Amino acid sequence: MKTGIRCIALAALLVAVPAFAQVDIDAFLRKDRIGSIKLSPTGEYYAATIPLADRTVLVVMRRKDKALTAKVQGQENSAIAGFWWVDDERVLVAMAKKFGALDEPLRTGELHAINADGSAGKMLIGHDVDRYLKGEPFRAAYLVDTLPKDPRNVLIATSTYSANPNTQIERLNLYTGRRNVIAHAPIGGAGFEVDGNGQIRFAQGSDNENFSKLYYRDDNEAQWRVLNDEAQSKRVETPLGFSADGATVWLQVESPQGPDAVVALDVASGERREVLRDEQVDPYEIIYGPDDHIPVGAWYMKDRLYSRFFDEQSPLALRYRMLERAFANAAVSITSSTRDDRLNLIRVWSDRNPGDYYLFDTQTRKADQVFARAEWLDPAKMAASRAIELAARDGLPMHGYLTLPPDAPEQKLPLLVVPHGGPFGIFDTWGFDPEVQLLAKAGYAVLQLNYRGSGNYGRAFQQAGAREWGGRMQDDLTDATRWAIDQGIADPDRICIYGASYGGYAALMGVAKEPTLYRCAVGYVGVYDLPMMHEDKADMARWVENWADGWLGDPATLAAHSPNRLAAQIKAPVLLAAGGEDETAPIKHSKMMEKALREAGVPVETLYYDTEGHGFYSEPHRREFYTRLLDFLSRHIGGAKALPAAAPGKPD
Repeated sequence: MKTGIRCIALAALLVAVPAFAQVDIDAFLRKDRIGSIKLSPTGEYYAATIPLADRTVLVVMRRKDKALTAKVQGQENSAIAGFWWVDDERVLVAMAKKFGALDEPLRTGELHAINADGSAGKMLIGHDVDRYLKGEPFRAAYLVDTLPKDPRNVLIATSTYSANPNTQIERLNLYTGRRNVIAHAPIGGAGFEVDGNGQIRFAQGSDNENFSKLYYRDDNEAQWRVLNDEAQSKRVETPLGFSADGATVWLQVESPQGPDAVVALDVASGERREVLRDEQVDPYEIIYGPDDHIPVGAWYMKDRLYSRFFDEQSPLALRYRMLERAFANAAVSITSSTRDDRLNLIRVWSDRNPGDYYLFDTQTRKADQVFARAEWLDPAKMAASRAIELAARDGLPMHGYLTLPPDAPEQKLPLLVVPHGGPFGIFDTWGFDPEVQLLAKAGYAVLQLNYRGSGNYGRAFQQAGAREWGGRMQDDLTDATRWAIDQGIADPDRICIYGASYGGYAALMGVAKEPTLYRCAVGYVGVYDLPMMHEDKADMARWVENWADGWLGDPATLAAHSPNRLAAQIKAPVLLAAGGEDETAPIKHSKMMEKALREAGVPVETLYYDTEGHGFYSEPHRREFYTRLLDFLSRHIGGAKALPAAAPGKPD
């Protein structure tokens, strides 16, 4: 009798699982042919980043025929941190390096410049420049201002690599590499804001206690004075840019409760006027005018991306409204313009489309597509992401996104909860996410929650996550999972949790804290022993130790929130993946987690690569990870597996 009941139950489960074909994961892992693009001031050229297998390069191409005319590339794993047309023919390029797929590219402090026709290429600042070979310490450089009124020079900030960097401002000649120091920062690691005349007016940085300080001066000859000290004001203020006459500066200002505001400050009188503030979210990104220096509005990330302007009747605001009507259900951004503003290069993207570039003629009002990203993917066949809102158990409002498999019924679906990394200040957004699309293609509903501690929802919401690793931040994910069950979206018997970095920690804490809620967990380059993490941070600079105390928590309490020390509570199977060169989440965390799980008798599978960092970088390793991921999920909650890779030499 018992055997018969089990057979009937299994048959019912199989009927309930939608049938999905194998997933071609290569379509979602494949590198795009083009990244960021900018139009030259004359409109004769494009400059664009091109992702290659082991690095990202910058190319210049003629607009009329897209023929390549110049190229800048670094060594293996190098990336382009930024690039700027500094005059009609010259491009400045900042270099970076990728240590892992999930790491933000780390700026190397090197600057290159090249003419659009490929001539006069020069490393302006780098480890190979003569002065550093002669024994002088290397000063990493970062662009501060392109100085539109002085096309042969730019302003850069330079500092040595140290716990307390001494930052100075220098004028750099783009052709000779000659540099002149013109100012010193009042605080280490500062960022700067320059007015339209090239005068350095603001400096912003943080002290060893991690309090933000904003300094102001009237011009290059004046003394710095403190305009805002977070330790006293309990808010951060960030300069966004000056008006053309230098009389007004716009600031992004935190609020005690709720999102940040954009405030106009009269620098002579000190009078402040709030010009933009959303009731729900912070400014996502600032919109600048055609000259890229004067702020005119802001984008806001909600259920999609919205634009708002200081003057909604300005020509630029009206242009955006026209473009947004033409490209309905998508986000539109003017990425660059010709000097006369006749031609605009615009990017159009959505949750189903990674982005297409159009050349818009402001006189004829005609937009022609010039580049398409991931053209092998059909947006009509991609999954839509929709915004969700729910309340945590203590009443805190929370937001996130739910992506459902295309053409699947919106009920009793296998659910994958995917907490983002960070955790603090980072947040999930509306837009095209190749990993989410891959998972939806395999048949899973994907739930992404911006739990407390995430960015985008104001200072108080982010501060609510302090010292809540494994506590209220984890409860938020539990509450969101139960919300999906209550809504009828998720099948309560087919839910797994998967995350990377902090998300990997949250995945393992999820199955430790809620052993009956999830059927499996996947931790990708995660941290699992908080006392060890705190100790590692304490060995760094003083400000890092203070960060660990303030955001991670008291070392005496951290063991109780460490998944590797709670392995006996875990009942669900686990998959762990990590890289041996990961400095953000060292592989020792994963190996300790694996050992604890095996000793507790918990089924655990692993995928380790000694040569990988914080996220797998090589395409074969990434393919193996996602193949293993889909196989693991399929065995525990259903869904499709990966289509086998095409044999070498055979067509895809």
